[in-house]
Amino acid sequence: MRRRLAGLCLSSTLLLGILGSAVGAQSLKVGATPTGLPFTFLDTKTNTIQGVMVDLVNAVGKEAGFTVAVEPLQFSTLIPALTASKIDIISAAMFITPQRKEVVAFSAPVYSYGEGLIVPKADTKDYMSFADLKGETVGAQVGTAFVEPLKKSGLFGEVKIYDTIPDIIRDVNSGRLKAGFAHAPILAYYVKQGAFPGVRLVETFKPTVVASVGLSVRKTDADLLAKIDKALAKLKADGTLQAILTKWGLPPSADRS
Repeated sequence: MRRRLAGLCLSSTLLLGILGSAVGAQSLKVGATPTGLPFTFLDTKTNTIQGVMVDLVNAVGKEAGFTVAVEPLQFSTLIPALTASKIDIISAAMFITPQRKEVVAFSAPVYSYGEGLIVPKADTKDYMSFADLKGETVGAQVGTAFVEPLKKSGLFGEVKIYDTIPDIIRDVNSGRLKAGFAHAPILAYYVKQGAFPGVRLVETFKPTVVASVGLSVRKTDADLLAKIDKALAKLKADGTLQAILTKWGLPPSADRS
């Protein structure tokens, strides 16, 4: 009888321990944009945010021991939401830049690329650089690393700022913009999907800004950042990161380091 009671107590203790671990698993809020195909986007069939950075943050969380709840936010509101503690992690197509590093802490780089250029499909010119569009009206997305270089170049008649990349593509598609600049992989994905048949991605264009995207947290969350970086290192080493990039059709990273 004593042995039976002891066995029951042991089983109950183990069960409580398992349940306690499950209940105690840290759940973190993740900010992502609904219009950043293929990095982050709203899947209308499931009404959830999907994409490269969603797959990645879920894999990181699984490895690091936390769960994630992905929340849709406009790109320009991601950092303010993080610093205001409305979210805990940013997982989006956000470049690691010196200016942003003054405000938030970034993980190790995940993927590198530059800006892409779209023009009306009827425009067959082989644009190579900003200078080839001198005096024209162009568009870029608010909060991206491309806005400042475009404005500082002094080459354009006007640089219009848009909330989302699809808004830029629509104005190029309709002829209201001569050209649009945005994250090259995102533009390539939209063009490939055929949703905007009146535009083309300029293959000859050489990006001015090439940088890497990464996850970001508050500067005070050093322990969380360490867990994320440790998990990322494992995911890179075991091929999980590359499998995610391949799943979403991304070309090799521009980061050759």
